[in-house]
Amino acid sequence: MTTSFDLDAYNERARNGPCFICAMLAGTPGFEHRIVYDDGAHVAFLDRYPTLPGKLLVAPRAHVEDTIGGLTEARYLALHRVVHRVAAALAATVPTERLYVLSLGSRQGHAHVHWHVAALPPGVPYEQQQFHALMAEGAGVLPEDPEQADQLAAALRARLDHPDQRGA
Repeated sequence: MTTSFDLDAYNERARNGPCFICAMLAGTPGFEHRIVYDDGAHVAFLDRYPTLPGKLLVAPRAHVEDTIGGLTEARYLALHRVVHRVAAALAATVPTERLYVLSLGSRQGHAHVHWHVAALPPGVPYEQQQFHALMAEGAGVLPEDPEQADQLAAALRARLDHPDQRGA
């Protein structure tokens, strides 16, 4: 089940609004997300417009726009250790057939480097998997359920705070 989603307004905000990650980190109203991990250098948070249950974004706190050239090898690998850790926590928290991990965005919109971490639930027909499952245009956006999102965020934080519960 999906909810109505104004894709045109979303794209307009992505292309002409402030950096959504920097705005979230600055506490700008309208850019709130449920943060599940923050080590001072990286942050992971629930996607505000998820196409799959528990979809997360992982980003460096510093505004970086080039996935490779904007990060030293050490910073890139540190970020990916966080991606791995968060992905393991997600897979241990929600039913998962396959984890999708990818970087999207461009300097034209969503320029701040970030990785999408999404758990494909078991039983999704093949034709609805992969990019189709990740795109609002294809899969649609899941309905907002603040209580469920708060519970999921708390469960993910608990797994990330206690490595023995991560499932990795």
